[in-house]
Amino acid sequence: MDLKLKGKVAVLTGGSVGIGLAVAEAMAVEGVDLVLAARQKDRLEEVAQEIARAHDVKVVPVACDVRTQEGVDALVDATELAFGGADILFNNAGTGSNETIMEAPDDKWQFYWDLHVMAAVRLARGLVPGMKQRGGGVILHNASICAVQPLGYEPIYNVTKAALMMFSKNLANELIRDNIRVNTINPGLILTPDWIKTAKQLTAESGGDWEGHLASVAREHAPIGRFASAEELADFIVFLCSDRASYSVGATYFVDGGMLKTV
Repeated sequence: MDLKLKGKVAVLTGGSVGIGLAVAEAMAVEGVDLVLAARQKDRLEEVAQEIARAHDVKVVPVACDVRTQEGVDALVDATELAFGGADILFNNAGTGSNETIMEAPDDKWQFYWDLHVMAAVRLARGLVPGMKQRGGGVILHNASICAVQPLGYEPIYNVTKAALMMFSKNLANELIRDNIRVNTINPGLILTPDWIKTAKQLTAESGGDWEGHLASVAREHAPIGRFASAEELADFIVFLCSDRASYSVGATYFVDGGMLKTV
């Protein structure tokens, strides 16, 4: 299926590892030029070079922290300089948390609010004017199944991802008149390096069977009985960012192997 993405420009945050990297590679296969944002400059530049060589697309790495206005400004400026704007924005930067509400300090709440919500707000303000000039575009927010079905050990993550989902819906209603489609993706269990790192830490003193640990997590939470690969999720994301999903506006899509317990 021709996704009609060749020649488009996509901005991806959290683009050097895990879901962001998988989406970057999947978009490059379709001929999309990329602006990749992440904090670790060396890894980001290496990834950008590899994708550009493998798929004959232009890839611009921007080492920045999108939690801050300065980081967002750097990303928007780099996009304008390299391509004159963007057609696609995939808001992906994020990370899990671990705390209780009674003990978590204000600065931890602020950290996740800036990362999961304000980064999306600021990037929309920065990139949407250019999308309008280009005739439209697509914004996709990577939230989480935890936005509607929380995990008890990460209340801050749950709350800020829920806020991101609501922001996405409001943004969709505001921008569709400008031919800019906004949607949300709520993944379930996706096998990212963070999951593997955590599993290795949790099993270090009990034999190191991190794969067995992850298998038990999948059996407990996902009827499909396994984690998804980042590449499986990326295929769906790239489709949502294409004209093949042209009637998809303000929606939230669960890619969770049946993990969601409600209808």
